[in-house]
Amino acid sequence: MGLYDFTFYDLIDRNAVCFGDRAAWFEVDDNRTMTFIQVKEMVDRMACGLQRSNIKKGDRIGVLGKNSREYFLLYGAAAALGAIVLPINWRLSADEIHFNLNDCAPEALFVDAEFQTLIEDLKDRLSSIKNYYNLQPKSGDFIAVDSLFDNPGDFEAIDISGDDGLVLIHTAAVAGNPRGALLSHGNLMCAGLHLNHCFNLTPEDVHLNLLPMFHVGGLFMALNSFQAGALNVNMSKFEAEKAVELIEDKKVSIFFDFSPILASILEAHEKTGKDINSLRAVMGLDAPETIEKYQHLTGGTFYTIYGQTETTGLATLGRYNDRPGSAGKTIPLGNVRLVDAYDRPVPNGQVGEITLKGPLVFKGYWNLPEDTAYTFREGWHHTGDLGRFDADGFLWYSGRKAEKELIKPGGENVYPAEVEKVILQHPAVEKAVVFGVPDPKWKEGIKAVCRVKADERLEPQDLIQFVGGRIASYKKPQYVEFVADMPTLEDGSPDREKIKALYGGTQ
Repeated sequence: MGLYDFTFYDLIDRNAVCFGDRAAWFEVDDNRTMTFIQVKEMVDRMACGLQRSNIKKGDRIGVLGKNSREYFLLYGAAAALGAIVLPINWRLSADEIHFNLNDCAPEALFVDAEFQTLIEDLKDRLSSIKNYYNLQPKSGDFIAVDSLFDNPGDFEAIDISGDDGLVLIHTAAVAGNPRGALLSHGNLMCAGLHLNHCFNLTPEDVHLNLLPMFHVGGLFMALNSFQAGALNVNMSKFEAEKAVELIEDKKVSIFFDFSPILASILEAHEKTGKDINSLRAVMGLDAPETIEKYQHLTGGTFYTIYGQTETTGLATLGRYNDRPGSAGKTIPLGNVRLVDAYDRPVPNGQVGEITLKGPLVFKGYWNLPEDTAYTFREGWHHTGDLGRFDADGFLWYSGRKAEKELIKPGGENVYPAEVEKVILQHPAVEKAVVFGVPDPKWKEGIKAVCRVKADERLEPQDLIQFVGGRIASYKKPQYVEFVADMPTLEDGSPDREKIKALYGGTQ
């Protein structure tokens, strides 16, 4: 490690000294608590065990499972060795999981017991993986994770830079396949400092760790809370009534929200009468009525945000009340510029593509140098999102560029082209257009407008089940509308804008 570098493992080492026997992690499922010293000791042992199994700097380590103590420790052990964690979204289909694993060729894979049958069925097609481990103790038929801790923790120190990769997170498929976005130690440490500054976090804070750690939001919230010396209260699965119980019992003060998480917590609070007044700060995306209800009930503050995996989750942030409806202002260590189709800056009030430069920009797409070069053209990261700045510097999100149209049901990223591709595999469907529509539960829902082939019949629910059986369930349409004809462009392809204008409702 260089004189000027600071890695996630350095943070673990530092916090063991600064916070010692304070609680760092509480595991809800079995009431286990780890102190900051214990985190350091267990990370050292896990790193030693992985090193003895021949994990080296730059190797990928796959993980398919729910949030757990071991999941968090795995990030630390990988950081100590210079390895790269490849978290897999457990909501994906088997084929999608297979693609993501083969795309990044991990040497080892950690799996929850509930996903081991799926992985067993894929083993013959996973040539890079040398060792399969249980992610949690005493669960499943793979190598016991406990075996990695059976050593004194004396791993061989590795020269690691803050610029080295720590995590590979696959983004949604824009056209064809997902792309692995490589985030560095420096990216994640910088994101943590921004959030600590925004939330004014202290060691007295308590974070309810409810977003999955395969998601950039779940990862940076767990890391930035640890960075501040706060306590992470970990839920392997979100349940609203359990969450309000934890908020009352553990005095939870912060968490990250995607609709409908906050609304369901407020509903459970009203049902159970549990005290949630400790919840002083919530950050994320939600409907104005939910945000305002939370703030009225608790006196807490809701923080709005714009970002993506490629920007380590952040580009702008701010308090909701400062400019309701906006995504806040540009982060302190970042520069957001809005540009036109020719990469020329646009003036305030005009919509342009959101571009960013600064230490939160990711390293690039895994094994996709051309995609990376195009995304980083002119020395700026091009997000594919559109926005405008008002006169006071607040960013207003304005959607996606046409070639990168995006739907975000419940905080997940879904590209219409990926869903359309699956719909068109149905033998009865001739044409399909997919787009986002307002949804009372998920904030944005997925709608498919389809034309069925002559003499064919198809029910909406049958098509929904067809799609859900081939890609992740959260990508299937909630709404399907069959039409006799579709507006088309000169080349015969569907006119997306006219179709959205005609059928943009949810009927």
